[in-house]
Amino acid sequence: MKKIDVMLVDDHPLFRQGLRRVLESEEDIEVVIEVADGEEALRMARELTPDVVLMDINLPSMNGLQVTRRLKTDLPNTAVIMLTAYHNDEQVFHALRAGAAAYYPKDVTPDKLVEAVRQVAEGHYVIEDNVLDKPQVAAWLLKEFEQLDGVWGEADKLFMPLSPREMEILQLITRGMSNREIARELGISHQTVKNHITSILRKLAVNDRTQAALYALRRGWVRLQDTL
Repeated sequence: MKKIDVMLVDDHPLFRQGLRRVLESEEDIEVVIEVADGEEALRMARELTPDVVLMDINLPSMNGLQVTRRLKTDLPNTAVIMLTAYHNDEQVFHALRAGAAAYYPKDVTPDKLVEAVRQVAEGHYVIEDNVLDKPQVAAWLLKEFEQLDGVWGEADKLFMPLSPREMEILQLITRGMSNREIARELGISHQTVKNHITSILRKLAVNDRTQAALYALRRGWVRLQDTL
């Protein structure tokens, strides 16, 4: 019997240890590596090509959304399950747009998580405990967009994923850097930074840099300790 190779990505050793115990109690699942850092996760995923990655969003060096987006570009057959302490419909959308196949809060029951691992390894998606294929996911997203558009307006813009450069600039914003400082840090023009920030504010549906920084911190996209 071929086992499902799983990579664990979380910076809390005790949480990873608990996940490993749950998963390796199943005969058809094997944890091939544990990783605590976003950039290392991307590097090791490329090297090991696991079937499934359990990914925290709040990670050092590169958040889980960034890792997932890049990982899915290089390894489209590797499924990602997002695990996070922050859970609402908006965060689910961001995770799916990044390429995740399933999304769960960290208090998910072991049985549900194990079943999700098996389902995504088979190419399915798991949303709100419903097992879906790609066309069904597309239809589900469209339905949610239509509902949210009536509540928030321009929901399609709200859930547009930030580009890698925009995410990088958002991280620097949370560190309190000015536009000119960001431009020097990244080696780009001041106007280019302004253009990116305008795009970030539009995509996150916030009014200013402070709101954008709070948005990122509250969702675990940027770690508080990385801003000090």
